[in-house]
Amino acid sequence: MARRGAGTPFLLRLSLLLLLQLGGTLGCASVAVGSPVVSLGSAVMASCTIRSELCRGLEQGKVQITWMLDNEPVAGSQHQGPGGTEVSNLTLPRFNRTQAKLWCWVEWNGTKQRVGMAEIRAGYPPAKPFNLSCILNLSDYGLTCRWEQGADSHLPTSVTLKSHPSRCRRSRAPAVTGCTPQGGHSHCTVPRRLLQLYRQMEIWVSAANALGTAESEHLCIDPMDVAKLDPPALQSIQSIPFQTDCIALAWEVARSNAHMELQCELRYRAPEDPAWALVTGIVGQAGTTQRCGFLFGTQYHFQMRCRRSSARGYWSEWSLGRNYTTHEKAPTGKLDAWWSARPAGAGGQLEVQLCWKAPRRQEANGRVLGYRVTLSPRRRGREPRTICNTTHTQCNFSAPVGTRRVYLSAYNAAGESAATEVVLLERKGQPLTGLRAVPGGERSLWVCWEAPPAPAAAYVLEWQRVSSEPSRCSACWQMERDGAATAALIRDGIEPFQRYNISVYPLYKDAIGVPSNIAAYSKQNAPSYAPKLHLKSISKSSAELCWDPVPVEMQNGFITSYTIFWANSTAEVSSATVNPSLSSFVIRELKPSTLYKVHIMASTAAGSTNGTSLTLVTIVLDDIEIQFLFLTLGLIFVLLILLLICFQKNGRVKQQFWPSIPDPANSSLGKWVPAELQQEPLQGPSVREPGPATISTVTVLERAAGKQPSAWGKEPATTTAGTFPALPQPYVRQEGPGTPGRGRAAAEPCQGPGGSGETIQYARVVGDGYKGQQHAPPRLYLRSSSTQPLLLDPSPSPKPYENLWFHGAAPHGCPADGGCPEEPPATFPLLQGLRISGAEELHDCRTF
Repeated sequence: MARRGAGTPFLLRLSLLLLLQLGGTLGCASVAVGSPVVSLGSAVMASCTIRSELCRGLEQGKVQITWMLDNEPVAGSQHQGPGGTEVSNLTLPRFNRTQAKLWCWVEWNGTKQRVGMAEIRAGYPPAKPFNLSCILNLSDYGLTCRWEQGADSHLPTSVTLKSHPSRCRRSRAPAVTGCTPQGGHSHCTVPRRLLQLYRQMEIWVSAANALGTAESEHLCIDPMDVAKLDPPALQSIQSIPFQTDCIALAWEVARSNAHMELQCELRYRAPEDPAWALVTGIVGQAGTTQRCGFLFGTQYHFQMRCRRSSARGYWSEWSLGRNYTTHEKAPTGKLDAWWSARPAGAGGQLEVQLCWKAPRRQEANGRVLGYRVTLSPRRRGREPRTICNTTHTQCNFSAPVGTRRVYLSAYNAAGESAATEVVLLERKGQPLTGLRAVPGGERSLWVCWEAPPAPAAAYVLEWQRVSSEPSRCSACWQMERDGAATAALIRDGIEPFQRYNISVYPLYKDAIGVPSNIAAYSKQNAPSYAPKLHLKSISKSSAELCWDPVPVEMQNGFITSYTIFWANSTAEVSSATVNPSLSSFVIRELKPSTLYKVHIMASTAAGSTNGTSLTLVTIVLDDIEIQFLFLTLGLIFVLLILLLICFQKNGRVKQQFWPSIPDPANSSLGKWVPAELQQEPLQGPSVREPGPATISTVTVLERAAGKQPSAWGKEPATTTAGTFPALPQPYVRQEGPGTPGRGRAAAEPCQGPGGSGETIQYARVVGDGYKGQQHAPPRLYLRSSSTQPLLLDPSPSPKPYENLWFHGAAPHGCPADGGCPEEPPATFPLLQGLRISGAEELHDCRTF
């Protein structure tokens, strides 16, 4: 019910619905369809008629009719019918639903109401039943028939099994319903009262629905011809005494079948047989039969069944089985043997390993109890010495050197087989060529070769699973006795995804050929895992990787290649294919100081497997570059050390770069006062005035003989050898121009810092040398106007002192127009590096 008119009062809508429902029950509306059951996909026509006079509440309003197919609206055509009725016609061109409800709706004053409905079904006519078959059960003589129904018709269908006792003779008697299946099954049983035994009757299946009827093929049968008999019971089985490969078997038929002529079958097999052996044509009433061709000492399982001899009807079920073991006989035939021999360490013995195959079942003639190896054949009346007696199929023993033959036999409870002669030939014959192996299946291999130039008597094939524990000899070799054969099939112990090494030996008349070898897989797959990468070395542009090969058991096939993938952080992926015989690879053209991710992929013919990722970072410098850098730095360091040593050891170099300037404060002159000056009054330090002092007297006292350099090194001073002057020679400079000085050199006036400083009164150089010196340097004593003696020592100073003469400006007291003398040498020979005691500054550097 839909609600559209929001302004319609609730009570009015409720009364309309009640009236329409009451009117519909009284014939207000009617829905008619052409057929309630139609074929699927055909057209459907329907009409809805509304009688307004029977629908109270619709007399004054306009009636609108709509349609709904289940929950989907469909459009119809509405018109006014006779008698003031409203009619809507609907046509559905293709009805594709198996079942649906068609609703007629009336809309008045914005409200919809269902007033009529018709249900429509669609489907197909019933399919024809087929494969009708019937079986008569002799226990209750009921006839059970089965059939197959066919495709679903989507419509309710009734199925019945019908029969007619004489229809096969074209009787006009009506058919009889034999039975109706229950629960939708496709079988039912006709009771005994509706059957006529030993007479023909017609049977068929009929299926019917609203769209049609279908019948199966008619069977015209005698119920006894389709009877299923009860199975016989086996009584006894025994061997015939004089013909031990034959047996005699006795049975008893079921009581329900005793009055019938029966035809029976016997089947048997040994546990190793893949299929049953079947014996036919046995008369059921005989009760006994004989059968030959059985193997000696073999257990067999026997079963039997019967049916009517008319060859009509069904076989009974197989009887309960019965086991029987035939009598044993001594083994027959020759044993396939294979050997290897080598000389022992001492004693003239030969170590022999002999292997053989167990005799086939038809040659064993029972259960083999053991095997015997002798050095000579058995002769009448003499038993040979046994060198090996075992229950296994191999034996290791020692034989005298030169032994060419041994004899092998098998025995069971009935006796011993004839001895098989084994000739110990040397392996020096021509090998086979063209050896190849191809899969014969997941668990077998075909081994093929080319026929040798010399005819071979037989071939021996050896195979061994690679990297597996050695198995018993009987499980890894076989002999091909046909010398003309060029192929052999290997089945024993072959497994998929495992590698096998195969060797083929040709057996010639007088020698054994050198083996030819090949490796093979019966089936290949992708490797179980890829090898793990290891970083062997790395540089700024290359990286060497190595890995351990995948174990053979995990390769699952022949490794065809290894593929190395590497990518940097910018997703630049590169790859290289490596030969499977290699276990290392060098990646080149890498970027310095870059992170790379590397992984390896192992591939076979059947697929590939990726390994785990390895992260590596290239270095900034190679080892050679780092070594060269350290070598260069080391050489530079060594050179610097050598230069420093040279500068420290070489006086001239040291004098040129670091002149030695004596420290006047530490000189003896600073602590010694001449006698001539001791009487002069000295001003104490406490009454001194700070500031620059002017040198007034320089006294030079010479004692040693020889020439001493002058102030500038130009004029030497001369003294009497070995004499000491009574009075020092003063050098006095008179104030005022034109006054010549007394002495050897005239002193020019030098100005103090102010341009007209104090005048030097006198200066004396005392020639008292150092104790122990022959040519002692003169001592210099400076007298200043402050009456404080200034002592200067020409001895070397522990600290270098700067020559105060060279500062880029004229000395104090010298005119700027070039009145001063020329620039003196870099070192003053007499006053080099002198420091005035008492921290007074020397403002004049002129000559004395």
